[in-house]
Amino acid sequence: MPNPSIKDEKTYREVRKSGASKEKAARVANASAGQGRKKVAARGRSSNYDDMTRDELYQRAKKVGIPGRSSMTKDQLVDALRNH
Repeated sequence: MPNPSIKDEKTYREVRKSGASKEKAARVANASAGQGRKKVAARGRSSNYDDMTRDELYQRAKKVGIPGRSSMTKDQLVDALRNH
C-alpha cells in the first residue's frame, strides 16, 4: 500500500534496498520527485558507516534517536543506523 507522504515510491524502494534508513529514503524520494532525479543524483553520497569511528556513529545515532545507542558496539550502531 503506497504511503501518501512518499512522493516517489520507486526511488524510495531503491534507496531502502541500498541500506538507507526509512527517513533517509523518504527524504531522497521526495527530493527526487520535487527536483528531478538527475539533480538529486548529482549530489554527493553520505559517508560510509564502515569508515566512521564509533563516536561518529554514536553521534549520528543520537541525532536520529536510536534507543540503547550508548551500550552498542560499532557494528551494532552501523546495523541500527542502516535499519532505522
